Amino acid sequence: MKKNVLIVGGGGVAQVVAHKCAQHNDILGDIAIASRTKDKCDAIIESIHEKGAMKVEGKLTSYALDAMDTAATAKLIRDTGSEIVLNVGSAFVNMYVLEACIETGAAYLDTAIHEDPLKICENPPWYGNYEWKRRDRCKETGTTAILGCGFDPGVVNAYAALAKNEYFDTLESVDIIDINAGEHGHWFATNFDPEINFREFTGRVYSWQNNQWQTNQMFEVSRTDNLPVVGERTSYMTGHDEVHSLSANLGCPNVRFWMGFGERYITVFTVLKSLGLLSEQPIETAEGQSVVPLKVVKACLPDPASLAPNYTGKTCIGDQVKGTKDGKEREVFIYNVADHKDAYNEVGSQGISYTAGVPPVAAALLIATGEWDCKTMVNVEELDPRPFLNHLNHMGLPTWIRDENGERPLHF
Repeated sequence: MKKNVLIVGGGGVAQVVAHKCAQHNDILGDIAIASRTKDKCDAIIESIHEKGAMKVEGKLTSYALDAMDTAATAKLIRDTGSEIVLNVGSAFVNMYVLEACIETGAAYLDTAIHEDPLKICENPPWYGNYEWKRRDRCKETGTTAILGCGFDPGVVNAYAALAKNEYFDTLESVDIIDINAGEHGHWFATNFDPEINFREFTGRVYSWQNNQWQTNQMFEVSRTDNLPVVGERTSYMTGHDEVHSLSANLGCPNVRFWMGFGERYITVFTVLKSLGLLSEQPIETAEGQSVVPLKVVKACLPDPASLAPNYTGKTCIGDQVKGTKDGKEREVFIYNVADHKDAYNEVGSQGISYTAGVPPVAAALLIATGEWDCKTMVNVEELDPRPFLNHLNHMGLPTWIRDENGERPLHF
């Protein structure tokens, strides 16, 4: 049984992770939070105490850390006695934190694919460029590394595994649909790190169709669905992490990801990209100063964590799965609906951070109890989805299904 957690990151998702770890510290033990800016960690700890989130009396500490310094990260893991590391920092730090976990034997969890700051939209499958190259070392050292265990990627991967295991004999398509029907009151803002957010959409859109990779441009392909709670919504085919593991692990000929965008977002994105302001490459100003346009845009936008107090509305994220069962064609939609205001009232974060932050804590609980302590590197769909989804049902992210029998909650 593993115990004591180190949370890497100090943003909105880290806030959710820390609160949820505190709510389960009877199992997870001591909690350490580390970020480049220690003040952010201190603010999270203060909010935990304000809400009385600690289930039992325990240790809750903060540290300043450059997570790109593998040696420093490994030292902090040892100094805190952490056996589980929840990496919810920038996607730029993944490989450094993973290396520290391999070195120390701590279990590793993250919520997104690693990114090189100087590269956008590398060749698919994206996991093959960085994470999967370290799979053999994880197996050799007995290091548990669970990749992409936020909501998408993460919970939607578990939904796909559940569909394959229990609702279908053969799969034809998995379409992951992510709709945020909330309002934050700002003229324009992104729901998570603007730099990471924009980088997702400035390159090619990769999808897995007819058992091969297909490329499109952003906002080139759309669909409209009538979804539970949020109603009729238009979404756009987008390149996304889970497509790159599900295409390898699911045995399904078609895997696509769709995200909803409002007209204002599309307009702002198009203008910024057309002007070159979403470039990740440094440029020199007339005054001789080197700047990265994308980082300048990020600095001008609201901190996503600041959106939480005034956020209203709901999210709907799920998998539309088609295939056959007992020789007949079938379609199901497995999904979750989350409420921004409920998330803020519970943990002080908006719904996007909540959906991303609760699942890695559920995964950490399964590592702590041994059910998911696999001692190798895996993506979520390679593990039994039932205990994971069962935890989420009790942690604020219940699973629902819509099929030929209507809509109903799923119990595990």
